[in-house]
Amino acid sequence: MRKLVAALGAALALGGAVASASAEEIVIATVNNGDMIIMQKLSKEFEDKTGIKLRWVVLEENTLRERLATDIATKAGQYDVISVNSYQTQLWAKMGWLTKLDDFSADYDYDDFITATRESLSVDGTMYGAPFYGESLITFYRKDLFEKAGLTMPEKPTFDDIAIFAEKLTDRDNGINGICLRGKPGWGENSPLISTFVAAFGGAWFDMEWKPLLTSEPWNQALNWYLDVMKTAGPTGATTNGYNENRVLFSSGKCGMWIDATVTAGYLLDPKESQVSETTGFAPFPITDKNPEAAGWSGAWALAVPVSVTDNAAAAKKFIEWATSKEYARLVGEREGWLLAPSGTRKSTYASPEYQDVAKPFADKVLAAISAVQPTKPSVMETPYTGAGFIDIAEFQALGTTIGQTIAAAVSGSKTADQVLEESQAYVERTMERAGYYKK
Repeated sequence: MRKLVAALGAALALGGAVASASAEEIVIATVNNGDMIIMQKLSKEFEDKTGIKLRWVVLEENTLRERLATDIATKAGQYDVISVNSYQTQLWAKMGWLTKLDDFSADYDYDDFITATRESLSVDGTMYGAPFYGESLITFYRKDLFEKAGLTMPEKPTFDDIAIFAEKLTDRDNGINGICLRGKPGWGENSPLISTFVAAFGGAWFDMEWKPLLTSEPWNQALNWYLDVMKTAGPTGATTNGYNENRVLFSSGKCGMWIDATVTAGYLLDPKESQVSETTGFAPFPITDKNPEAAGWSGAWALAVPVSVTDNAAAAKKFIEWATSKEYARLVGEREGWLLAPSGTRKSTYASPEYQDVAKPFADKVLAAISAVQPTKPSVMETPYTGAGFIDIAEFQALGTTIGQTIAAAVSGSKTADQVLEESQAYVERTMERAGYYKK
């Protein structure tokens, strides 16, 4: 067990004995998202309350995913608490790599979590990841730029609408990109975004025989739509832009629209965080006539404990219970502002008068976006898998990473859409064959 040993006293009279005590230390590996940075900032409250010391490893998203995958698969046990998403939680729990989180105190109130968020982190009804925030996708847009261009955001925008708006909002002379979308390659960056676009165009990753469908018409339409708007209205150097980079671009006034995680809504209305706090509007994820009920992904960032953690497991679970509690949500609201309270997790947050007072422009839209997703029906087609934006198979991480890199090559102009789809189709089929999905 890792210990921090501190001397408590000097030599005592007569015996010259030295009294000492030790404080337990846990290591927390987390992504460098804004909500996690707030957690780190407020964690002194936990240290003072429990005497448990915290050591932080804060990493960029793709780097964190790679390190955690290696650590948990090898049972290295470098981290006591890890930040995981819904895909990792589901997969790793089924593999027996995560500790059950079903024995917190009555005050924790498991039933207070939004059902879709809790279920995305559970296997057979047992929670293995505690929700830190839940999310889907939403369309952020600049109301002032829309007004200036004589545009009106529909109640349910289509992909055609978004493309037209993006072109009209683009103002290169003034540094305004009509739209900002994830271009950074990664199974947690551009790949899930493209997956939701494909579903909106009526497509899927696989048919019921696990044959890949990446050269199908929906994939062709979705990828070409994405590449066209990125070329016409997206920022330069888009292949380096993931969630965090686009958030900076939008909040600094450089994007007319941005389709990304609902969790960002509070930040964009916070004048301390956003230069466009007074002009940001919120609209649903776009739809097509192929899928008029299209929605974004369903997922959450959560905190979990690897089963390889033994000596520090109790302390790790104690921290998770605190960091995902009603008490913590209120602490964020009171210290950092209610706009930054954890989004998409607890019903009590949305019922709070303090939260409703400041979050009224987006609270209902965020809940609607999360509720609209059906992870068990990820496409209008019948599929052999579940998961919105992700696929609940071990191979998805490799598939998403490689295909994300190929798509990024098309964004940079070194590959065509047809090349991307043909290469991706062959890679996925080869991967699934080697993994034993096809009967000989």
